[in-house]
Amino acid sequence: MAVPAEFRSQQAPVIVVGSGVAGLACALALAPVPVILITKTTEFAGGSSLLSQGGIAAALGPTDSPRQHAADTLRAGGELSERHVVESVVRDGMEAVREIIAAGFRADRSPDGSLALGREGAHSRSRIVHARGDTTGPALVATLLDRVSRTPSIELLPATLALDLLVENGRIAGLFAYRSGAGPIVFATPSIVLATGGAGSLWLETTNPAEATGDGLALAARARAQLADLEFVQFHPTALIPRVRSAGARLPLMTEALRGAGARLLDARGVPFMSREHALGDLAPRDVIARAIWRRRSAGEPVVLDLRPVFANGGRDAFPQALALCREAGYEPLRAPVPITPAAHYHMGGVLADEGGRTSIPGLWACGEIASTGMHGANRLAGNSLLEALVSAHRVADALRRCATSRHERAPGTSASSLMLHQFGDEPLDALRERLRTLMSRHVGIIRHGAGLSSATAMLEQLQEEFEAQGSPASPDRQHEFERIRSWSELGNMLLVSRLVTLAALRRTESRGAHFRSDFPHSRENWMHRQITSVADLESLQSIPAVEGRAG
Repeated sequence: MAVPAEFRSQQAPVIVVGSGVAGLACALALAPVPVILITKTTEFAGGSSLLSQGGIAAALGPTDSPRQHAADTLRAGGELSERHVVESVVRDGMEAVREIIAAGFRADRSPDGSLALGREGAHSRSRIVHARGDTTGPALVATLLDRVSRTPSIELLPATLALDLLVENGRIAGLFAYRSGAGPIVFATPSIVLATGGAGSLWLETTNPAEATGDGLALAARARAQLADLEFVQFHPTALIPRVRSAGARLPLMTEALRGAGARLLDARGVPFMSREHALGDLAPRDVIARAIWRRRSAGEPVVLDLRPVFANGGRDAFPQALALCREAGYEPLRAPVPITPAAHYHMGGVLADEGGRTSIPGLWACGEIASTGMHGANRLAGNSLLEALVSAHRVADALRRCATSRHERAPGTSASSLMLHQFGDEPLDALRERLRTLMSRHVGIIRHGAGLSSATAMLEQLQEEFEAQGSPASPDRQHEFERIRSWSELGNMLLVSRLVTLAALRRTESRGAHFRSDFPHSRENWMHRQITSVADLESLQSIPAVEGRAG
C-alpha cells in the first residue's frame, strides 16, 4: 500500500540508527555520502559507549602481537569465535586505534611518551588503551561527536524513534519512525545501518543505560532477518551496589581494569577467593568470575571489591571515575571494600552479519554490539567491543559504497500493520516492564535451567498477551506524546527480544562461555557451532518440545 497522506516522507541515501561509537564512526567513514543519523535519545551523547570505562584492546605494546591478541580472544570465545574474523579485526584494529588517536582522541601515555596500556581479565598482555584513566567511553564519544558536528554530509536527528523497517521485494525500502514534535515519518532509503547497541535493560541488574532495550534486534526480527547466538549474554562481574538504589536503575560499573591494577575480590570473611576458582584468579574470564560471585550471593553471602591496593599505588589519578562512583553510591573506597554484584553488560548475540556488516536482508547492515559477526563467540574478551565498533564502522562504510544503489524517488509501500501505533488504556506500562525484567533475571540470568527457561517461555507469552491488550491499533496522531510512544515501542521490543533470547537459551542444551545451564553443566561437542534464530522460530514454538533438565 502507499504511505498514507498523514505520514511525512523524506528521501535518504543512508540511514544510521544509533549514536554510540559504532554509529558515529560509521557515519564519519561514509562521508561525503549523505547520511541521516537518528537516535531515540534527546541528546546524542548516550548509549553504552558513553559509559565505557576500561578502554580499547589493541596489540600496540612492544611485547604484544595481533597473533597473541587473537589467541586470547579465541580462548575467551569458548570455541565459537570465527578465527578469520577475530584475526582480521585485531589486525585492522591496531590501525583503527592509531587513526582515532590521530583524529584527536587523547589516549593516556606513560612518562616516556608511549601509550599507557592497561591489563584486563583473560588478557595475556597489557593492551588496553584508555583515556583519562577510566573515562575512555566519554572521551571517545566526545572525539567522534566533535568530528560529526563538523561533517556537512551528516544530518543529526535526536528524539527520533525507529519503529519498523520497511521491506519491498525482499530488500530494504525504508524506515518508519516517529520524531518528537513532528510526528510519524517514513524515510525512503535503500540502505539502513543498525548501530543500536545491546539489550541489557531486559534484566533488573544491568550496567547498561535505560535505552538499551534491544530495539535493533527487534527491528531486524520483525523484518524476518536472521539472528545468531542470542543465548550468549555477558554479565559483568563487578557492578557496584549503591547504598540507596532506585528500583530497576542502572548499576555503576567497576571496570575490570581495577582488578588489573591490583583490586581484589573478597568473600564474606574478607578472604580472596578467585584463586580457588581459576588459575588467573581475579583476572579470570568474566563468565567464570560472575558465576563465582553469583553462587555466593545466592547463598546470602556478600562479595566485596577491595580497591585500597589500587588507590594506594596512585590509582586516584588512574581511576577517577571509579572513586567518584563509589562516593556517589555512599561509600569511601579508600577506607573499606565496596559491595558488588554481577549485572547484564554485553550481548554477544545479535543480527547475523558478515565481516562487512551485511545481514540476511539486502540493504540492511549491522555494526557494533547489535551485529553478530562471529568475533566474540560465547564470551567477549574485555576491551574488544570498542575495538570491533571502530573496525566494523569502516568495513560497513566500505561495503556500502561498493553496493551503492540508486536513490528511491518515491516513498516505499508497506503493510498496514507496520504503520500502526497503540492507543493506550489507563494502566501504565511500567508494571509490565518490571515484571518482564524480574522474570528475565530469575530464569534467563547467569545460571539457567531447562525447567526455568520453559516456565519463562510461557510467562513471556502471557506478558505479550497483556501488552497487546493494553489498547487497540490505530493510526498515530499528534496528540500522542513522544515519550508515550517510546515506552510502548521499547516494551514491545523488549518482549520480542526476551522471547527470542529465552528460546535460544532453551535450545542450547549445554554450558559454554556466558551461557550456563545447571542441568547441562558441561560443553558438548554437538553444540560446537553457532545457533541461528529468527522470528519464524517463535511462530512455530508449539512444535518445539520443552527440554527437561537433566545432569549431563
